[in-house]
Amino acid sequence: METQNYFIKDADEGLITVDVSKDVVEDSMTTMNQSEIPPDLIQSVNDGTEDDATKLTLAYENLYELPRTIVERFSDHIIYLDISHNKITNLDALVHFKHLTSLIADDNPITENCLLPPMPKLQLLWLNRCKISSLYPWVGKLKESCPNLQYLSLMGNPAAPSYFNGGTFYEYLQYRLFVVSQFPSLTHLDDRKVTDDQRSEAHRLYKRPLLERIIKPGSGGLSQLMSSSITWNSVHNKLSSLWGKDRNQGRNLLI
Repeated sequence: METQNYFIKDADEGLITVDVSKDVVEDSMTTMNQSEIPPDLIQSVNDGTEDDATKLTLAYENLYELPRTIVERFSDHIIYLDISHNKITNLDALVHFKHLTSLIADDNPITENCLLPPMPKLQLLWLNRCKISSLYPWVGKLKESCPNLQYLSLMGNPAAPSYFNGGTFYEYLQYRLFVVSQFPSLTHLDDRKVTDDQRSEAHRLYKRPLLERIIKPGSGGLSQLMSSSITWNSVHNKLSSLWGKDRNQGRNLLI
């Protein structure tokens, strides 16, 4: 059997080479052996640094999931994890990485059905060129799991329209403002900084109550909703006209 190796830094043992053979990788997280990593899987080389001890890179390892033995040994002190360019579709094992602040998961077949576990310390998340095709309700779930994100990148996903995947400029702005509205602490989305103007517009479009957005400015606001001049029929007609117009233009109206 061909052996695959990757390198990780351990605070006590320096640079470590770990053998990720097929029978280990394909075992389920719930059924894998609970014992410690066998001695023949680890080879110590004393040239590590303290900074590197908090970083773990598993990129390009043809992984379908995070091996249980690796999670058990390194999840307590890793703050930077790179699992890009693999075949991972489930991120449940990340629940054990209590101190993780940065996660790179580019180029994995991750879809909107993949939900992250609660990760309140996560500040940076890259999911570029995955298979996320719908923002709703996925973005809302992501906000619940990672409420303190500052850097988020979703470039190359079907749900992140841009010039490079056939999206229009209007669709790109719509996507960008919707995502910004969900994360108050976000400072960068994709390859661009979030500006104050964008945050203000995102709040105007997506954070105000639905009926408040429908009623025209200067009409008296929600207090006028109970008056005879504002009826449910007029609200319903307004919604219908908005949805109908948007369908004719071939666009998705995000509310």
